[in-house]
Amino acid sequence: MTVALLSRIERDIAALAGRLTPPAAVLSALDVARRAGIQPDGWQANLLRSDARQVIMLCSRQAGKSTATAILAAHQAAFTPGSLTLIVSPSLRQSSELYLKVRNALDAIGDVLPPHEQENATTLRLANGSRVVSLPGSEKTIRGFSAPDLVIEDESARVDDDTHQSLRPMLAVGRGRLVLLSSAFGRRGHFYETWQNAGPDWLRVKVTAHDVPRIDPAWLERERMAIGTWFWEQEYMCVFKAAVDSFFRPEDVEAMADPGIVPLFSEVA
Repeated sequence: MTVALLSRIERDIAALAGRLTPPAAVLSALDVARRAGIQPDGWQANLLRSDARQVIMLCSRQAGKSTATAILAAHQAAFTPGSLTLIVSPSLRQSSELYLKVRNALDAIGDVLPPHEQENATTLRLANGSRVVSLPGSEKTIRGFSAPDLVIEDESARVDDDTHQSLRPMLAVGRGRLVLLSSAFGRRGHFYETWQNAGPDWLRVKVTAHDVPRIDPAWLERERMAIGTWFWEQEYMCVFKAAVDSFFRPEDVEAMADPGIVPLFSEVA
């Protein structure tokens, strides 16, 4: 038997042992956050305690939404052996930023985890068989994955609708968890429609800049003066704004509709 084959067998045995051996301690998601040096805000703590299967987070810039979501992903990978977490963003660079936060959180609890089995710029595999994969928001790049346990759609309002629609069928069999997070970005697309119209099965989390203790109110007011109220409300106050070049305002168009009027041709197929 060659040395190379023996080495491979030893690695396989070590990986199997990591999957079969439970971690020295099972931490809560809040424990993971604190180990990573994060003292969660109230809304972050509530999110980390929640077991909602569908979550949509409408948050101000710099509210801490990606930090909280990275803790969720790290907890999933560490304490659900064999799980698959996908991080999807409009670009690979954005996905990689959230992926880096997940890696840092896992490093912070390294004393209760077996060592990483594989790691590169886009994929992390733990010895317990769990994987965390970061992907650009392209319908073509995500179709090869099946039955993820957790799907995180970062900057969701800017992920195109085709990509989002190709993500959803992955969750059908394994009943995986779906988390959408974004600041507001226009009255269009799946993120806006989900926030406005999705049913009670969704946990909605809204965090304006006024809810973030790290954002100085005086700085926030100067920012409003610098960028104008239209952009400021969308970036920091979670207000979905109509496109700046819209001829009619959406609320005016909606006001023109009368639900009491029966269509003339309602019986026509």
